[in-house]
Parts: sequence; C-alpha cells; structure tokens
Amino acid sequence: MADRLTPGDPAPDFTLQDADGTPVSLADRRGRKVIVYFYPAAMTPGCTKEACDFTDNLDQLAGAGYDVLGISPDTPEKLAKFRTKESLRVTLLSDPDRATLTAYGAYGEKMNYGKKIMGVIRSTFVVDESGRIAHAFYNVRATGHVAKLLRDLNV
Repeated sequence: MADRLTPGDPAPDFTLQDADGTPVSLADRRGRKVIVYFYPAAMTPGCTKEACDFTDNLDQLAGAGYDVLGISPDTPEKLAKFRTKESLRVTLLSDPDRATLTAYGAYGEKMNYGKKIMGVIRSTFVVDESGRIAHAFYNVRATGHVAKLLRDLNV
C-alpha cells in the first residue's frame, strides 16, 4: 500500500477514462482546484449517496472554482449506467488496475464488518491550482461527507 498523502505533497498525476471512454487527465486541470474522491463501487448505497451529494452541490463547488472527479475501479460502462440511473453530473473515472487508487493511498487493507480485507478506502483529496495536495481525508463516511467538505473549504 502506498503511503498516505499529506498537504503539500504533489498530487500523483493520472489519465483515466471517464464514463464515455474519454481520457481525463489531472494535468489538464492545472490552474484549477480539483476535488478527487475515491469510492469502492458504483451503484452501492453509500457510493450512490456520496455521488448524489457531490452532484447536488456541484454548482456551488464550481462557483467556488472546484472541479470534482470521482474515481472507482468500475468499468466505464458501469460508470455510464450509474451516471444515467442516478442523474449524476460529477465526472466519474475508471481505475480498473487500481494504480491511481494505490498512488493516493486509497487502496489497501481495511476493516469490513470486523474482518481485514483489501479494498478501496473511501478518501477525498483537494488538489490546489499548482497540483499539490491541499487537503487529504481518509476513511470518510459517505453520508455527510460532502457537507463537511463544504464547511472545511468555506464554500
């Protein structure tokens, strides 16, 4: 498992396919603030709640200068179904080999119902305009996370 990122660290760059199969790169967003959040699986209750919360607050975040990228190991096809089913407006990216998840320390050993398993660690990062980590939140809860993030960012 990769070390956890902390504020000031360079954000690991990535280029991943979105729900339409179009490559999306973090480097293309230099000069903008980017919220990158990692979630375990599309169309599960917690991940749906989190994605809907980001969508519901997307205009407010965009108005404050933030782009939002959601990353999971799901295929672009599954992400497209998720986007359509839940009317999501957040950009969803596919990381099937988990390389980006691992680079951000968002994949590794975690507890699930009292058992240690390997999996996606629900995490959110705020990347500043220069490509550095401004905030790193690990093991976040799906419910209430976006509201807390808005408060933390004074949005």
